[in-house]
Amino acid sequence: MTKIRRGGYVFITWVGDQPPRHVHVYRDGRFVVKWDLDNDRAMRGAPPPGLPELTCRLEGEGLL
Repeated sequence: MTKIRRGGYVFITWVGDQPPRHVHVYRDGRFVVKWDLDNDRAMRGAPPPGLPELTCRLEGEGLL
């Protein structure tokens, strides 16, 4: 499991989780969105403004 805190959010990924490659995002202990990293879209939930860009930056840094 990888847990990253950035911008007030917690991003969690699990090795071997089912495809597509995705991240679970939480804020203040509450689920925000399950984000598809391969297709840059929400799988469940609705991303708040700026979250897709933050996720993209984390990917670019090799953290997701």
